[in-house]
This record gives sequence, structure tokens and C-alpha cells, in this order.
Amino acid sequence: MMLSPDQPDPDLPWGQPDTETLLDSFKVACTPTPAEPVDGEDKARSLATLSREEKRRRRRATAKYRSAHATRERIRVEAFNVAFAELRKLLPTLPPDKKLSKIEILRLAICYISYLNHVLDV
Repeated sequence: MMLSPDQPDPDLPWGQPDTETLLDSFKVACTPTPAEPVDGEDKARSLATLSREEKRRRRRATAKYRSAHATRERIRVEAFNVAFAELRKLLPTLPPDKKLSKIEILRLAICYISYLNHVLDV
């Protein structure tokens, strides 16, 4: 059954004849609820009711935490790269300054250790 614009269907939500009623229902459904109380005491009380995971998410959402985490990660990656560079210096390759990927360094180290074990056994 086709509806004309002059005949709204009363069963459909958009077919309500009174636009004020429709707008009021949207206002009620779309009213934002305050995320955190303004008062410090209420804020502390609301934080106490949060789950451990929610507290962790909120703590990690701060710019200070992200900055500190990025710094720690940068230091970790630098240490990782230094360790690979030191391992690379210990491995014999031709030419000696050949650029190797990390996986190539690891595979070459495995082969070299295996070779050294074989030399010790003979």
C-alpha cells in the first residue's frame, strides 16, 4: 500500500501528525547525560565505582601518558636496534659491510652458532 504525503500512517514514527510531539521525543532521547560530576567529591565517588579496565582506559587516554609511553617505546626500539647492530658485527659476511635485515641477521647467527658447535665437536 502506497502512502501519500497527505495521509500519514499512524503506526510509523515519522507519520505522527504533530511535529512538536515528534521533536519532544527526540529531545528526550538525545539529551546528553553528564559524563562526570563537576563537584570533586562526586567525581572521586564516580571514579571509585569504575571498573579496573575503565580506570586503565581513562589513565591511558591522557596526553601525558601517551607521551611517556611513546618515549618508552622509542627507547625500547633503539635498544633493540643496537642489539641487532652488535650481533651483526659478530657475524662473518662477504662483504663485511653488507646491509642485512633483522631476519637475515637472526638466520645467519643461527647458522654461525651451528658452525661453531660443529667446529668444537670435531
